[in-house]
Amino acid sequence: MTQRALDSSGERPDPVPTSPAPAPPGGLTTAEVAERVARGEVNDVPVRSSRSVTEIVRANVLTRFNLIIGVLWVVMLFVAPIQDSLFGFVIIANTGIGIVQEWRAKKTLDSLAVIGEAKPTVRRDGAAAEVSVSEIVLGDLVELGPGDKAVVDGTVVEADSLEIDESLLTGEADPVVKRPGDPVMSGSFVVAGGGAFTATRVGREAYAAQLAEEASRFTLVRSELRSGISTILKYVTWMMVPTAIGLIISQLVVKDSNFKDSVARTVGGIVPMIPEGLVLLTSVAFAIGVIRLGRKQCLVQELPAIEGLARVDIVCLDKTGTLTEGGMDVTEVRPLNDSDEDYVRRVLGALGASDPRPNASLQAIIDACPDGEGWDVTQAVPFSSARKYSGAAFAEGDGDASAWLLGAPDVLLPPDDPALTETVHLNEQGLRVLLLARVRGELDAPDAASEAVPTALVVLEQRLRPDAGQTLAYFDDQNVAAKVISGDNAVSVGAVAQKLGMPGAEHALDARRLPEDRDEMATEIERNAVFGRVTPQQKRDMVGALQSRGHTVAMTGDGVNDVLALKDADIGVSMGSGSEATRAVAQIVLLNNSFATLPSVVAEGRRVIGNITRVATLFLTKTVYSVLLAILVVCFQVEYPFLPRHLTLLSTLTIGVPAFFLALAPNKERARPHFVHRVMRYAVPSGTIAAAATFTTYLLARHHYAGTGALDAETSAATLTLFLVSMWVLAIIARPYTWWRIALVATMGLCFLVVLAVPWLQDFFALKLVGTTMPWAAVGIAAVAAAVLELAWRLVGRRFPT
Repeated sequence: MTQRALDSSGERPDPVPTSPAPAPPGGLTTAEVAERVARGEVNDVPVRSSRSVTEIVRANVLTRFNLIIGVLWVVMLFVAPIQDSLFGFVIIANTGIGIVQEWRAKKTLDSLAVIGEAKPTVRRDGAAAEVSVSEIVLGDLVELGPGDKAVVDGTVVEADSLEIDESLLTGEADPVVKRPGDPVMSGSFVVAGGGAFTATRVGREAYAAQLAEEASRFTLVRSELRSGISTILKYVTWMMVPTAIGLIISQLVVKDSNFKDSVARTVGGIVPMIPEGLVLLTSVAFAIGVIRLGRKQCLVQELPAIEGLARVDIVCLDKTGTLTEGGMDVTEVRPLNDSDEDYVRRVLGALGASDPRPNASLQAIIDACPDGEGWDVTQAVPFSSARKYSGAAFAEGDGDASAWLLGAPDVLLPPDDPALTETVHLNEQGLRVLLLARVRGELDAPDAASEAVPTALVVLEQRLRPDAGQTLAYFDDQNVAAKVISGDNAVSVGAVAQKLGMPGAEHALDARRLPEDRDEMATEIERNAVFGRVTPQQKRDMVGALQSRGHTVAMTGDGVNDVLALKDADIGVSMGSGSEATRAVAQIVLLNNSFATLPSVVAEGRRVIGNITRVATLFLTKTVYSVLLAILVVCFQVEYPFLPRHLTLLSTLTIGVPAFFLALAPNKERARPHFVHRVMRYAVPSGTIAAAATFTTYLLARHHYAGTGALDAETSAATLTLFLVSMWVLAIIARPYTWWRIALVATMGLCFLVVLAVPWLQDFFALKLVGTTMPWAAVGIAAVAAAVLELAWRLVGRRFPT
């Protein structure tokens, strides 16, 4: 993630207030907000979810290969018939398709980004209201609660046990307790407590705008597919330049033939060296993937996430909000040590009323115990995922004082407490259990938890997501290991996972017993599937341990305790209902909060990677045989056998049209690494065989034909061989066959037969087979080449396995 500029001491400077007057308790007035807007003191940095239309057009039009082809096209328009300039019109059409598809993807992302946009709460005219990030002005009083992200820099005005995690900015793992007057760095997030701060830096002065823009940008970076294609294009350029220069000298200087015809044949040799459609199809495949996922309410904040999730071999799941729905129900309040149930429910109601932003567990308690009025809160300890409990001290209505903790029984109770036995039995049923304990001394005393007296067990039932079991079964079927890592009790988490049919769920492991050594930790994580009592830092460590073993790890979550692991995972997936902080660091946001959407993302990524690998082999086979043919022509000092129209026809029928359909077809093949290696290991032998067969036919035809029209007859024979060999490459790549793939290959072959059979098409493409001997010889050479192709592909598959 982008880091803010450091000062001369190497430290990130604290926000410097540009408005000395603190915000009043009621916030700014409407008039004050209007004044600041008029002065331009507004958080006006645009948050973009995609490239602008101008950037899309520029990226598709202003490319190195488009420049080369454009120059050659202009030359051909002046020296040759229009049919030799068809390649230029094809490039225009391809570029137009790329622009339209990326524009559609942009519209989809923009609309989804609005749905998923964080809405900070600001206090204006004494009332709290949600506004968009861009509507915050300098001096605004911004309220904070658990899971909220600071979207601008500021200074704390109110703090109620406010703890802020700044690890995404500073690397400091421990939350920082904030008090009035302390600075708040934009990009940090609240892990416990609440409060408010005055915005002191907005717009381009604040770091938050950079964070938000970075988090939701339509980006093509860190993609093996994109970097692999860039590597291939770099090598193609190196090969193309000297070969093209040699071809130009050979055709225009050495050969004493018609100048315009020589120019046409030179261009015909250079154009097919360029895999012009490869980048286009990759962009289109990604763009269509974004559109398809957008229809399922899946926001892709970083484009390579589609590809990345397809490469994942381990997915780490947070139980709450992922396997279970956010809500819970209190099924029982079980008093301990002869406690009065009515009094216990009153305490629970007061604890619920003491928290302005209750989590799902506390909200269930509030719904079950609504009688929480009349007790004054004198002190509060907000819930923290690291502590595993919350608490509050009250002045009761009759004048008595009491202090209470509510949290995990196995954290608050000693190991030999009999209440833990009851807790284990409940956990084994998949129920969540909280302990209500009375504190004997001060609530903030160091030994408050250890000295607390057990008062009651609160039993909560978690609502399983109806589609979670099917999704887990999908990952198991696809050989993707699922790991449940939760802060809840390990036995309870294991019981929930067992209800969903998750393999290995019967052996849940308490994360407090995990070794600290990374290698030993990785071994334990690989061996087990369900982990409970995992702290936020442990989640991060577990992800890192798996990555150290070479695993590609996805992490799903919705709570503030998942943020660190989401950031470090190869792919972070957040629920749309999750905290602002989780949505900001995740690459994929499931706006419909449905875990069942993940298989669609995996399938989309596999479609993109698998199909682009297929079609890249087609494009690069053409590049290899074009370069080799040019080299052979230079070495043998003969005319280049093809005009641009011939290779335009061949490229369209054996690459362009089939590649478009193959790139968008379903593909469930597991994504594998080493894209460049896997493509080139087939493209090089295929291109070499095609070039050898074609040039052999061409040389035989030069000896067979003589007199006027001999060059056209030689070209037609060579074209026939090259088409048949290219068709065989297509037929191999189209495997495994389905009815539509067979129909696709057959249709391309039929189109070529039509060109050979219809007189005006023969004239248009300058293709006319003369006699029977040479055409049948061309077919025979192509048949031998096809057999060699089959043998080569099998040998390559055995010699260089993926």
